[in-house]
Amino acid sequence: MAAIAAILVFCAGYEEMKSTWMLIAGFLFALMGVMVKLASVRFSSPELVFYRSLFSLLSIYTVIVVTTRQWLVPLRTKHASSHARRGLTGFFALVMFFYGIAHLPLPTAITLNYTSPLFLAVITAWWLKERHGRGLVAAVTIGFSGVVMLLQPGWGGQDMFARLVGLLSGVLAALAYINVRSLGRQDEPEWRVVFYFALISTLGGAAWMAAAGFVVPRPTDIPLLLAMGATATLAQLAMTRAYRLGNTLTVGALAYSTVGFSALYGVIVFGDRLPVVSWTGMLLIVVAGIIGVWASRKLVAPE
Repeated sequence: MAAIAAILVFCAGYEEMKSTWMLIAGFLFALMGVMVKLASVRFSSPELVFYRSLFSLLSIYTVIVVTTRQWLVPLRTKHASSHARRGLTGFFALVMFFYGIAHLPLPTAITLNYTSPLFLAVITAWWLKERHGRGLVAAVTIGFSGVVMLLQPGWGGQDMFARLVGLLSGVLAALAYINVRSLGRQDEPEWRVVFYFALISTLGGAAWMAAAGFVVPRPTDIPLLLAMGATATLAQLAMTRAYRLGNTLTVGALAYSTVGFSALYGVIVFGDRLPVVSWTGMLLIVVAGIIGVWASRKLVAPE
């Protein structure tokens, strides 16, 4: 694993390969999934969301204070309701995503969460009345064929509830992306959006823990929880850098490397042995996502 990370970092150092920062993000996002699955043996999904979000919250707030030398002024916003919608949809999406990771093979859970672009295309067409080309329609059709194969409805799957929860995390993630786009159009800086998402997720996790109870971390749990928060935060930073420096369409396609890395981790770390139909469904979803990314190039207005 360390060798793979070193290769990815080496590649990202080349000026002409800035988009490969998304490969590093995919590597780290999948690694975060490993940490979540290992920690889920002792902690519930809301607890894991709390610890993951608390790490991100403290990290980004420290950066804000150090860079601006102000405690509260940079956090002032006129769009509190928009941040609340984004934060709540993101929080519940994350809880359901972590639940899926805890109860499903790692690549299955991550692939179901990565259906969010498919739902995003459907929601924007149906709710926001945006027009999509034939390429996106084909991508959605292929993608949902993969979803059916991954869910295996009527085939006696014992994990159907967890699969549906994982799929719902993709739906809510799509709604969260729509709210992020709305905040962008309101000229809210990215770091403020991330800060309030982390804040709301931390508070949501804390409230859930207060109501449902929680497990007190043991000293031996701390390294795993810190690793989970660190990989998630570093993955977010790498992804942000990829979109800022790289080609948007290439980065969007490389985002699906997370599914590939999760499959690798699942086999090596957890000994996952999925049926052929599941692997086929995952492949269709990834192909659909990549087709959707490239089909979207006609919808991107020239700068």
